[in-house]
Amino acid sequence: MRTVATARGAAAPTVGVLVESELWATEPASTATVERAIAQSAQLVPRPAGPGELAVVLADDTTVRALNRRWRDIDAPTNVLSFPASRPGGSRSPALLGDIVIAFETTAREAAAENKPFTHHLAHLVVHGFLHLLGYDHQSDAAADAMEGLERRILAGLDVPDPYVTHDATPNFDSHA
Repeated sequence: MRTVATARGAAAPTVGVLVESELWATEPASTATVERAIAQSAQLVPRPAGPGELAVVLADDTTVRALNRRWRDIDAPTNVLSFPASRPGGSRSPALLGDIVIAFETTAREAAAENKPFTHHLAHLVVHGFLHLLGYDHQSDAAADAMEGLERRILAGLDVPDPYVTHDATPNFDSHA
């Protein structure tokens, strides 16, 4: 696990990036993209006291499908799943924010269908998953608008174009379990 500094010098959450599928080797910038996306998110989004810790698992469709089936009763892969940690009261250790799991094949397919760089789509999925760990959701129009607005601001700081501008395909953001 590494602590990534934000542009303001404040500590972002400690991020452990676990590469669980060899498919990710075809996108060598993935780990750096994850770390930058978390650092930028931490800079712009209020979080619980302290920097916290999280893990980002770079997996494949088979793994994500199994998790989706187990935790959401959906027998299909998706691009990103977020598993927020429970927050025990009174602990002096860094807050465990949770885990984000991203499926390589679905991410690659969506990036290609939307004609965008893989790393841009990956950054969007990481930001989206991170916001879910912090309690944001898209269950209502108002909540979705707020979450998408934050995503746009964070991604703009990463020089990633607005992901919600007209696309050839719509990503499946049913991403929290």
